[in-house]
Amino acid sequence: MVKRRRSRGASRFRIGRVSVFEHHSAWWIYYREGDRKVRRRVSDSRAHAEQVAAELNAQLAAASPTMFSFTPVSVKQLRADFLRHHEDVLRSSVHTIRRYETATLHLLDFADSSSREVMAHELSVSGFVHYLRHLEVSPNGHPNTAKRRLRDKGVQYILEVGRSLFAFAQRQRHLPPYADNPFVGLRLDRMRIDDAKPIFVFDSASELRFLKAADPQQLTLHFFLAKTGMRPGEACHLLIEDLDFDSGWVRIRNKPELGWWIKTGAERSVPMLPELVAVLRRLTLGRDSGPIFRRPKFACAASLQVAAMNRQQMGQAVRARVTQVTAAKNRELTRSEQLRVARSIWREAGALDSDDVRRGFIRVARRAELSDATCPKSWRHSFATLLQDANVDPLIRQITMGHKPVGGNGALGMTSVYTHTRPETQAREIERALRTWPRSLEFVVQQTQATHGGE
Repeated sequence: MVKRRRSRGASRFRIGRVSVFEHHSAWWIYYREGDRKVRRRVSDSRAHAEQVAAELNAQLAAASPTMFSFTPVSVKQLRADFLRHHEDVLRSSVHTIRRYETATLHLLDFADSSSREVMAHELSVSGFVHYLRHLEVSPNGHPNTAKRRLRDKGVQYILEVGRSLFAFAQRQRHLPPYADNPFVGLRLDRMRIDDAKPIFVFDSASELRFLKAADPQQLTLHFFLAKTGMRPGEACHLLIEDLDFDSGWVRIRNKPELGWWIKTGAERSVPMLPELVAVLRRLTLGRDSGPIFRRPKFACAASLQVAAMNRQQMGQAVRARVTQVTAAKNRELTRSEQLRVARSIWREAGALDSDDVRRGFIRVARRAELSDATCPKSWRHSFATLLQDANVDPLIRQITMGHKPVGGNGALGMTSVYTHTRPETQAREIERALRTWPRSLEFVVQQTQATHGGE
């Protein structure tokens, strides 16, 4: 019930424990929350001020935190709560949480450089940007690596994570009421990227040059990446049972029981050229299980037991080892520890690591004198570019690459919902595009036949 008092005229009245008054053509509220006096400008409209006062009065009567209250928290505690939220509530992937942990560590270091503990609502975002612009880091995280300034995209990503961190702080009421997210005002979408790492895209001649410089094992691996557009990590976690030689398809599938998921989580199938099928048949000759691509010296390993396991047996081995480690530690393992156990099984099975692929790529590129080719992801860029050059339908390109549509239904709108690409159409279009570069196909077939005695 609204109780109006005539003191100071009709411009001041009370709603329960909340006083509402007009000051300088705006409406304000005043109340006490415990020992704290709160005086806030709430609106230019009297009706809206009455509504706010009524809500505040109900919150005060229920002894609950009011809409104008907030709980100050330090940057350190906010970061810990944010990471815990992604771990326990959202169940974000371990790799995502690690990236957030690394990005927010810069924010924590900046806060720790102050002479006192910095609260989240006191953080100077402009000061943090200045700190990042002059920060020198080791590109691969190793302490002995030569340090350099953060690239523009690195700064942008750190600030984007900071924006998410402070959006979380707003939801948890750790920022003053009506305070904006301080990172939003940076307009990160308009940030200039001047020093981005150049992307190398192969053409027909440089692809052939690279493949000619590769040894037999590297030749098979990089020929596979070039003709499937697959991520290196996906290739490293392919099992022989993911190949369908008869129909000429490779299935990229999540393997949660083995601690591995596709980057986007979306499973897909990619068609293989007959030349690629022939190369993979020879690579896996005599094997019907285990990783497709194995380390060069894996045959010298002391134990080959895991290498002979299929996916189901590898999953059982992971569970057994998790149980064993859990008993040894006498506590439940974290997700990171469980993934470490799963990686040990992959390692014992002889699987390549993504770092092995990257190092091998760089060695071959040096022999081929392709100094600009520094990352195996160039194969994925080149594959997508080749499909575009061949005018392959955008929906087929998206399905083959395993990309998620941008903005709901993507650029095609509702058309993408009603369009269902047939496998034979996808295979036909991909083969048509890849055969526009015939010289590398001919070279790999010749090399494979020569290596295996013309079989």
